[in-house]
Amino acid sequence: MDTPLLVALNANNTLTKIGVYRGRDLLHHWRVSSDTSRPADEYAVLVRGLFDTAGLRFDAVGGVAISSVVPALTETMGRLARDYFHVAPLVADSDTPTGMRILYENPREVGADRICAAVAAFARHGGPAIVVDLGTATTFSVVSRDGDFLGGAIAPGIGISVDALAEHAAQLHRVPLLAPRTAIGRSTTTAMQAGIVFGFVGLVTDVVRRIRDELGTPAVTVATGGWADLVVGECGCLDHHDPMLVLEGLRLIYERSR
Repeated sequence: MDTPLLVALNANNTLTKIGVYRGRDLLHHWRVSSDTSRPADEYAVLVRGLFDTAGLRFDAVGGVAISSVVPALTETMGRLARDYFHVAPLVADSDTPTGMRILYENPREVGADRICAAVAAFARHGGPAIVVDLGTATTFSVVSRDGDFLGGAIAPGIGISVDALAEHAAQLHRVPLLAPRTAIGRSTTTAMQAGIVFGFVGLVTDVVRRIRDELGTPAVTVATGGWADLVVGECGCLDHHDPMLVLEGLRLIYERSR
């Protein structure tokens, strides 16, 4: 008899990642828009279509794990798990048994995605470790040598910065985010691309340097998030790039909670 499938759902402000695991193996993964107006029934239709294309069945699912930083989507994904997969979901947060102590002043302020990513980074690479998540926000999550979540830093995300620049500067417009070839742009578009991308490279490089200085020891760095592709090649401070880091952390937390 096949091992039951685990569906891991990582709901962020812009995109929701869906991963399907059998044991430790990630069989399939997809990204869909995080739409808080879409009810659980519509998500079920969407996910069933993805399952069908992959040759998977809903009745093969034995568990659902949810990481969400969007409260409305937490409830929606919970209903999806209960009504369509017929399982009680694990919803990861600071109170979930993860094997990692959260040393924030208020642990409940730490986003579930940061916890999951930190758990996966420590499991794969040990500590100390720095997770750089380049998503809607740019977050730095620091894990100690002993596997404790120490804290980190939070900055605006690349996409937010582009939107803000276009919204508040009358003569600037939204530009496609592509890796620039030079720092000296010869058009408004290429100048904005250079400023945004290289600006975030500088941000990541300096924050990582400061964190390492405060730790007083080398720390492995792991990049993840939807915008990581833009800066990983330019950042010599980033050791690993793992787009599935949060999903892997969810899988680990699910297994530990069982």
